[in-house]
Amino acid sequence: MVMATTASTAAPTSIASVTLEVADLEAATGFYTAFGVDAYLRLRASEAHSTGFRGFTLALTVSGPATVDHFLGAAVDAGATVLKPAAKSLWGYSGVVQAPDGTIWKIATSAKKDTGPATREIDDVVLLIGVEDVKATKQFYVDRGLTVAKSFGGKYTEFASDTSSPVKLALYKRRALAKDLGVPADGTGSHRITLGSTAGAFTDPDGFAWEAAA
Repeated sequence: MVMATTASTAAPTSIASVTLEVADLEAATGFYTAFGVDAYLRLRASEAHSTGFRGFTLALTVSGPATVDHFLGAAVDAGATVLKPAAKSLWGYSGVVQAPDGTIWKIATSAKKDTGPATREIDDVVLLIGVEDVKATKQFYVDRGLTVAKSFGGKYTEFASDTSSPVKLALYKRRALAKDLGVPADGTGSHRITLGSTAGAFTDPDGFAWEAAA
């Protein structure tokens, strides 16, 4: 498999904000503060209908297994449900939890051994969207000013982001993403997430809504 990388000297269009739509705003605020990711998110009250897999996950990349365990423990203590217990894999060490509002979070590291104690530091936050056609959705975003940083054919695409962006954006096949998270791929209704961008308001081919950055 050949990986294509595209570089640009211009500041790319990227995610300016991530807003999760939650039924209980007060409870969600408490959860994400305790989890330690509140600085990366906005929350909005919503009663939009949603069932099953919402088609995305938010992933934390951290330094080592002890820090993975720390964030997983903080999430569970705050009310999250474990979908996949932390375990070693070919790619490192990771675990998956579901927040009380339904959002799925993956915490991972490429390291298989700790080189220091657990920290509360997050290296990257990635919004991984599960799509039906990675190539088509990638082109949709490129047409709206996003720059491709990495692309593995029709399986995975990661977009460039600047220092002002709270998260990185990546695309993955929907069924493959659901399998990785340990959940059925079926789902209906709202994704319960809205993205802010300088590219303005639009809806992508898989129904993910973007709004003009405030």
